[in-house]
Amino acid sequence: MSTYNLDVNGHMHTVRTEPDTPLLYVLRNDLQLNGAKFGCGLAQCGACTVMLGKEAVLSCVLPVSQVGQDPVRTVEGLGSAAAPGVLQRAFIEEQAAQCGYCIAGMIMRAQALLESNPSPSDADIRHNLAINLCRCGTHMRIVRAVQRAAEAMRRAPKAGLRA
Repeated sequence: MSTYNLDVNGHMHTVRTEPDTPLLYVLRNDLQLNGAKFGCGLAQCGACTVMLGKEAVLSCVLPVSQVGQDPVRTVEGLGSAAAPGVLQRAFIEEQAAQCGYCIAGMIMRAQALLESNPSPSDADIRHNLAINLCRCGTHMRIVRAVQRAAEAMRRAPKAGLRA
């Protein structure tokens, strides 16, 4: 067992676990952050996507020992049910979720995209989200939601990506 200090959603957490424990397990089991989902456990579906620094990562295969000092952001760090973030609000307005299982991962990958490219084309969005699987078929709504959020962020840059 080792001890790790993790910056998750702007809060420091100390966890004691094995070095090879996937970050996803730490988030869900130790920190009770259940937005990121266990889908495949093989880095093939994207349901577990979170951000490590500015990059979208698959937390089901990322050992906690490799997190280092980079901050971790989960969908819970973007907003809440009472005050959803820009992307969360756009996904709600576009009715982009059906079963909702993939949506947290989609949102986190879209968040990373918008932080690096505030004006993505539809092709950019599709390419970026290609790793995230959605069996419900709301792909067009998801693309519209990311475009809606990008536009809202460009109109109100002071509000930031978390507003």
